[in-house]
Formats: sequence, structure tokens, C-alpha cells
Amino acid sequence: MDESELRPPFCTRFGRRGLIGLDAGAAVLYTLVLLTLSAASGESALVGVPLAAAAGLPLAVRRLWPVPVFAAVLAASTASFALGLPWDSHAAAAFALYPVALTRRRRRWLPTPLIGAASALLIFAGATVGPAGRHAEILGRFVLGLAVLGASWTLGRAVRERRAQTAHSARRLADQAVSDERLRIARELHDVVAHSMSLIAVKAGVAVHVAPARPGEALDALRVIESTSRSSLAEMRHLLGVLRTDADLGPAPGLAGLPVLAERAAMAGVRVDLDVDASGLPEGVELSTYRIVQEAITNVVKHAAPASCRVRVRAGGRRLSIDVTDDGPGARVLPGGDGHGLIGMRERVMMYGGDFTAGPRPGGGFAVSAAFPYEP
Repeated sequence: MDESELRPPFCTRFGRRGLIGLDAGAAVLYTLVLLTLSAASGESALVGVPLAAAAGLPLAVRRLWPVPVFAAVLAASTASFALGLPWDSHAAAAFALYPVALTRRRRRWLPTPLIGAASALLIFAGATVGPAGRHAEILGRFVLGLAVLGASWTLGRAVRERRAQTAHSARRLADQAVSDERLRIARELHDVVAHSMSLIAVKAGVAVHVAPARPGEALDALRVIESTSRSSLAEMRHLLGVLRTDADLGPAPGLAGLPVLAERAAMAGVRVDLDVDASGLPEGVELSTYRIVQEAITNVVKHAAPASCRVRVRAGGRRLSIDVTDDGPGARVLPGGDGHGLIGMRERVMMYGGDFTAGPRPGGGFAVSAAFPYEP
């Protein structure tokens, strides 16, 4: 069913042409009312008809030319008041003033809050003050007209400010979403590149050392480098493709991909023992679990190979725990490392409001522990 079919008939949002059409209908109706009042009062048609038309008909185009329409309607309404004709208390002028207040730039010398407060006070006073003399009544009617104009101006400025705040909030949220997406992509790229490049670096080092004496083993290392680089390139293309299209590019990595990580680590001299007891996890949780385990294994390959590594993943009571430990010597095999891997793991855990620790084990080796809640 289309969304428009579910919308109530009186809640339809009009486009600009539709709103101008409504203004035109209101202008014609209002002009007819003024003409009727003028005829009922016995005023001359030579004066009443032009002033009624000048006060009502321009309202049809108030959205197209706000300032000229307001000036014309205000002049006609003021002339009607001065000539003693049936007067509308500047209602038409207030109707024309609203789009002016809505579209004109803010002027610092216009105290809109003060205008609104004074208008409300005058309208309240006009509704409560009792009968007065003729001159006082004429003055009161004129002041009441000014109050109506002030109320229209205040309403238009308030709506303008509200729309500006809404647009600012929308831009801020959009900027934040872009920043978050950039951070996510940077984290994903780091995880993919760091893991694959570490394996390639280790195998390249092995190939260099054994090539003169054991060319067969060097050839095996080159095959591992070829396979890992191809896989890494495919995953990077998959990730970067998200920036270019909304098409479904396949499922995100999850628990099912952990055995592949273990196989790749074994190629680099790290034997991984997987112990996974988790199922039915949300896709985002599975992706975070995969990336945390991936980065932890990468750290073992970079800093402790050859070594044994144990990966334990448990889910229960809407809480997931991840423990990755190794029995390596704790000394770095490869130079470099800026700590972004641990930062990325910590950010993923903190995103779910969990706990993260990482550091050397008392008995040797290194341990990474993460635990966070999740909603199934």
C-alpha cells in the first residue's frame, strides 16, 4: 500500500503551487466578504469596490512577492480605516505580513520578542476594556490593528527561527553521521589491511631467509602471499564499494569467518584454537566480534609468532565475552606498530558499553579480553 493512501485526507502536504492556489481562494473569498460589508454599509461602490479589491486580491500572490503585496494591502486597509469604511483591523495586512516575517533576513534592531509581548498585551487589553467614547474607540481599533500586525510578525519570525534550528540540527546530525561513517570505514580498512599485511610481511620474511637453502618452502610462502593479497584486495573492494552504491554486496564477516582467520594465522606460524559458543547474534555484534578476534590474532602474528593462540567466544544472558590469549614470548618479531589495533578494539567494545582489557599475562604471553551486552 502506498504511503499516501495511509495519510488522512486533511493531512496532505501541499506543494508550492497548491499553497498559492489556497491563497488565491482565500483572497477571492476575503474580497467578496469586504464587498458584501461595503454594500451593506451603503458606501459608494466607486470607493468601496477598489479598496476591497486592493485589500483582498493581492493576497493571492503573497508568497511570490511578499513585501510589495504587504505594502499594497496595508495601504488599502489603512485607507479604508481613514475613510470610515468597513475595516478589517488589519487582518488582511497581517496575513500578508506573515510571509514577509518568514522570509526576510533577521534585523538586529527589530526586537521581535518585545513586539510579540506588546501585541499580546494590547490584544488582551482590547478584549477586556469596556465601552469608551468615539475617539477612544477609533484609537483603540487602530492600536488593535497594530497589535494584530505585531502578532503576525512575531509568529512568522518564530516559525522562521524554528525552521532554522531544525535545519541546523539536521545538518549537524548529517555531519555527525558522515564522521561516524568515516570512522567506521577507517576502522574496517585498518582491520583488513593490518591483518593481511602482517601475514604477508611474515611470509615474505620467511621466503627471504629460506630461499637460498629451501626454495620449495620459499615458493610455499609466496603462494600464501599471493592468496592473502588477493583475499585482502577483494575485501577492500567490497568495503569501498559501499561508498559508491547501495546495492547488496554480500553479508558482513561474522562468526562463520573465524575458521578462515585461524587458517591464515596458521600459515604465518600461529596455531589458533577456536572455542566458539555463540549463535543467533545480531549482524552488527557478529561483525564486531569478527573484527576484535581478527585484530587480536593479527597482534599475535605481528608480535609473538611462532606461538599458539586460544580464542574463546561465549554468549549468554544477552552478554558476549571474547578472550584471546597466546603463549608467545611477548617480544615483537616485526618492527613498528602504532597501537591503532588496540584502540579500534576498545572503540568497538565501548560502542556497546562494554569492558575491554589487554596486556601481558603473568605467566607469559599476551591476553585480550572484551565483554559487552547486546540486544538479540
